[in-house]
Amino acid sequence: MASPQSRSGGSFDYAVVGAGLAGAATAWRLAQRGFHVAILERSEPANSTGSSHGSARIFRYAYEDPFYTGLVQSAAAGWKELETAHGAPLIRPTGCLDFGEEHAPKRFAAGLDEAGVTHELLSRDEASARWPHFAFTTDVLWHPDAGVIDAEGAVHAMVAAAVAHSATLLTDWTVASVAKSGAGYALTSSDGRTLDARNVIIAAGGWLPGLLGNLDLPSTFLRSLPTFEVRQEMAFHFPYRDQPAPETPWPTFIHKAGGMQVYGLPGGRDAGHRGQKVAEYNGGKVLPDAAAQDGKIDPAHRQRMVDYVSQYLPGLVPEPYAETTCLFTNTPTEDFVIDRADGITVLSPCSGHGAKFAPLLGELAADLATGTGTVPARFRPSSGAVPARNSTR
Repeated sequence: MASPQSRSGGSFDYAVVGAGLAGAATAWRLAQRGFHVAILERSEPANSTGSSHGSARIFRYAYEDPFYTGLVQSAAAGWKELETAHGAPLIRPTGCLDFGEEHAPKRFAAGLDEAGVTHELLSRDEASARWPHFAFTTDVLWHPDAGVIDAEGAVHAMVAAAVAHSATLLTDWTVASVAKSGAGYALTSSDGRTLDARNVIIAAGGWLPGLLGNLDLPSTFLRSLPTFEVRQEMAFHFPYRDQPAPETPWPTFIHKAGGMQVYGLPGGRDAGHRGQKVAEYNGGKVLPDAAAQDGKIDPAHRQRMVDYVSQYLPGLVPEPYAETTCLFTNTPTEDFVIDRADGITVLSPCSGHGAKFAPLLGELAADLATGTGTVPARFRPSSGAVPARNSTR
């Protein structure tokens, strides 16, 4: 490991840029292995301008691509490890429903059967009898081991675990550039502060597109990366007509029909546990990067979601009592990027489905950055691997 050197910000084995779920997980895994780690966050961990804030993200096993189902199974062990270190649950079990004319519940059921994940494939009438607060139009897949992740709580738990292993958290530290310096890199903040690290992990979320050009990376590596599309998504909280009992919460759900994909989940503490969080996947506007977000709700989109709730979710009052925006950073295939050139690792768990994998992503990124393990080839665009399919879902 590197020995400390004198510079304005000190010297580290690894600098992790970004303290969202991916960055916090990587810092935890690196510090756990005994490395001297700096966590650089432009604001505060899990802040509201990133992708990891709030208390409600979906944890589920059902994927059209069995590769991801297997990764969820691997990630589950990491969540249990983190909950043990944290001393409290971070995933609330709710179960999940998958349905819709464009969602192929039978294919999902076949994948879960192959993976050994508990599930049921129900007819529309069977599902309607069990969940009368939904208006189903197709067969329904139910898998009870799904749930809701406390994203903000998970970030703070991982940062705390990293700091307990002697990592250093630096907040209000916006990275402006990363340049080679001696055997490592010099990181410079937007206000002129500097820090040395032998290796760097970039987990900047929606700020990644704007930062890539300021990283000392080979041009061939940069050209191999996919186009990162940043969207400002909108989510709406609709009140329950009848408050569910704590022991039988509303399930999470994924519904695809009419060219629209909608997801929903119990809203959590950030919406007072009063209703269901409902959003359209990739329904928001495209941004150059996170710096362009304005936090505004599109009235036409709000009405679109009100109409959706009126048609498909009779158990909710179709009048949102809370609404918010968040960032999705997408790749064309919806695959993640965990790739490395020289001493810089780029980590982007993209396309709105990365939260559930956080502990595993940190482990994979730490393996790649330290050279002690491998990363699936489809996550390394510089390897030239072609993804198996065009969509993970």
